[in-house]
Amino acid sequence: MQFEVWAPGADRVALQLESSTRALERDPDRPGWWAVEAEAADGARYGYLLDDGPVRPDPRAARQPDGPDGLSAVVDHERYAWRSGPAGRGLQGAVLYELHIGTYTPEGTLDAAAERLPHLVELGITHVELMPVCPFPGRHGWGYEGVSLWAVHEPYGGPEALKRFVDTAHGLGLGVVLDVVHNHLGPSGNYLPEFGPYFTDTHHTPWGAAVNLDASGSDEVRAYLLGSALSWLRDYRIDGLRLDAVHALCDTRACHFLEELSGAVDELAASSGRPLFLVAESDLCDPRTTTPREAGGLGLHAQWNDDFHHALHTALTGESQGYYEDFAQAPLAALAKTLTSGFFHDGTYSSFRGRHHGRPVDRVRTPAHRFLGYAQTHDQIGNRAQGDRLSASLSPGLLACAAALTLTGPFTPMLFMGEEWAAGTPWQFFTDHTDPELAEAVRRGRRREFAAHGWAEEDIPDPQDHGTRERSCLDWSEPETGHHARVLAWYRELIALRRGQPDLIDPDLAAVRVAFDEEARWLAFRRGDLRVAVNLAKEPAEIPLQGGAARILAAWDTVEPPGADGVLGLPPESCVVLSPPA
Repeated sequence: MQFEVWAPGADRVALQLESSTRALERDPDRPGWWAVEAEAADGARYGYLLDDGPVRPDPRAARQPDGPDGLSAVVDHERYAWRSGPAGRGLQGAVLYELHIGTYTPEGTLDAAAERLPHLVELGITHVELMPVCPFPGRHGWGYEGVSLWAVHEPYGGPEALKRFVDTAHGLGLGVVLDVVHNHLGPSGNYLPEFGPYFTDTHHTPWGAAVNLDASGSDEVRAYLLGSALSWLRDYRIDGLRLDAVHALCDTRACHFLEELSGAVDELAASSGRPLFLVAESDLCDPRTTTPREAGGLGLHAQWNDDFHHALHTALTGESQGYYEDFAQAPLAALAKTLTSGFFHDGTYSSFRGRHHGRPVDRVRTPAHRFLGYAQTHDQIGNRAQGDRLSASLSPGLLACAAALTLTGPFTPMLFMGEEWAAGTPWQFFTDHTDPELAEAVRRGRRREFAAHGWAEEDIPDPQDHGTRERSCLDWSEPETGHHARVLAWYRELIALRRGQPDLIDPDLAAVRVAFDEEARWLAFRRGDLRVAVNLAKEPAEIPLQGGAARILAAWDTVEPPGADGVLGLPPESCVVLSPPA
């Protein structure tokens, strides 16, 4: 097989393969590239030596058996015998489920998670969205400090386990989405700068120097990221990628990296006959992110909609700190705006940012399923001081209202693992850094961050304490007991309703109609012939609905259909879905 590596600044490059070492030659057709032919079986350990430096793992390694600092291993992707064909499911009509392999089960492995996939099939999920699986230091972590962007974290099971997981999911009819991080790499075990200009001081991000997308040498850096993305879709048969914090991808070139990536993914989709897609996490509130390339956009297929989350969270909890400040003055009005316009910030003034923010969505040309709507995510839970879920402070009735707004709203819904049964476990920030200085820096930084907001140091979980991860694991004894079982049944009912009612997957954002009463704390909206009403107050609400008589399709509490006058009586902290009389 051919071993090759990009190392434009090196004078000499050698391959260490098992117990032998041999020199690489410069590739005359590709500046900066070195290559050599060598016999190597699947699993053979290898690394590269640059000039007189130590052996380093391959930047494009598909396996790091001993973690980011160890030697790489050869992976023959053709050896795996796939049992199931690809899921072939696009985003329209989808219901996503965000899942962290390390805490979905106590075992924290891909194989253990695969055994729990029938639960998601019964729930009605269409796609599992895996948080990052690239290698990171230690055993447990969120995965956003990965350093080997072509490999799979070995404690999760490595490459073969990811293939088994995808294979099992596809066999059950589930698509798989993978969260990938292109905007930064972890500080520990990151040897890319030794190989070439993978980073640039031209731009800076919250994590330091930016990934080099537009400075000298950026052609190869972009090719590195593109190759990684396509490998997940091709070699692992992943159905879509979630792109972390794309607003931190600093790129001044005429063809933005995301435009190049979306073009490459669309080409692979066309050649493979699979509906592959890209979902961006972006705080820019910029519809150009998902505008087709031919219309001047970046061509991504969907984006997370934090504005919907923030409006919903503020309406449910009354919180007003940080970025919730912009939504707290009139949370139901903010929620109504997102349900009908996509973004809340569409050029409006953001008090949190101290400037105007966002751009209006073309509601006629932009399908609603291009936005993902959610009540909870790993970010919105784990970045809280104690990692508390909504279920830690809200009644089951308010949780049911959150589910109704998310699962019957116009956006592609996404759940965070355990949300469907009001999990009693938190999801906290945890790390397992092997570098003592880095571990202490993370611990101090976490506590300092929340001390600025009035939290006592002892109340902030220690990220390096293994108990922090263990507390964050789902408790699989909960789903069939008490209020957990009732909430789970409600989620199943709503998802089945979404699947069976074409009005609930209508992509026409401009057709959504909303009414609300900020003081009385009720909101109702219309999707085609269906009407959804929620009462967030602790008192009963009388909601005037247009259209007169209706029948109840689903209700959280005991609800009587509206009378001839069209007035719906809704109990406290409850919700209902209505349709015209049969």
